[in-house]
Amino acid sequence: MAVVPAVLPEPLAAGPGQGPTPVVIGLGCDRGASLATFEAALARVIEPLGSPRVCRLATIDRKSDEPAILALAAAHGWPLVIYPAMLLARVQVPNPSPQVMRHLGIPAVAEAAALLAAGARMQDLLVEKWRQRGADGRHITLAVARWRAAPGGYPP
Repeated sequence: MAVVPAVLPEPLAAGPGQGPTPVVIGLGCDRGASLATFEAALARVIEPLGSPRVCRLATIDRKSDEPAILALAAAHGWPLVIYPAMLLARVQVPNPSPQVMRHLGIPAVAEAAALLAAGARMQDLLVEKWRQRGADGRHITLAVARWRAAPGGYPP
């Protein structure tokens, strides 16, 4: 069973000649979550945004060896950025999770990772925390932030 927001995201309006909007996807998951669960969630969340250009994926260092996250990055050719918990803990998010706080000692993973990797602010979240349970019973969480180039940075 999937947990979904009441309203799907609105399509992004790219300006003339700008091409697809660059975004970063923040990821979190239960250990052993499947690639199929990530792909299903992404299809449901990204498609309504109007085919944005994914610049990178981002997650916490404790998930740096998670097979489904590594496979997702490899399958799409998306760079994967890994952050230590202490950096993610500093990012203000709209949906802190008591469960994430209990297990990891920080308020959020997906939203914080997306915002940090995108050089973005909370209002740049295009998709706030989206949680989905796969057929195997394992949960994944994702968030999508509009890319805001860090000083001197551009989307890859």
